[in-house]
Amino acid sequence: MTEVLFYHLTESRLEDALPGLLERSLAKGWRVVVQFASEERRDALDHHLWVYRDESFLPHGSDADGSGALQPILLTVEADQEGNDPHVRFLVEGAAPAALDRYVRAVYLFDGHDEDQIGRARERWKVEKAAGHDVTYWQQTDGGRWVKKA
Repeated sequence: MTEVLFYHLTESRLEDALPGLLERSLAKGWRVVVQFASEERRDALDHHLWVYRDESFLPHGSDADGSGALQPILLTVEADQEGNDPHVRFLVEGAAPAALDRYVRAVYLFDGHDEDQIGRARERWKVEKAAGHDVTYWQQTDGGRWVKKA
């Protein structure tokens, strides 16, 4: 059974929240794939992960680079991309996976100010719950910390 977490972004943007979550995944020794809904967002986050903080480095690459198998963090738009043999799959801005059974953890991040993303997250909650995954819902506090709500 895969642990599936839903992170409801209410106080910060994806660009602010994602790097810290990726750092924590790498600290656990996990390889990660991050699935985006569009190539434009994948490419923008690819650039952002190189410059988001001066004192930090997140080793990553994009499936557009052709070096996926070498990357601890692989950014993709493909629902079945697993070129880096990941333990964790992040799904952002409404991206939907082929299946989650092979992962230790899956994380949906969605913008609480975007009704389309909220609707897709609700749909995915039902799908993942029906699939028998261990599903939890986390929401940000005013200070940007995560609180488990369900």
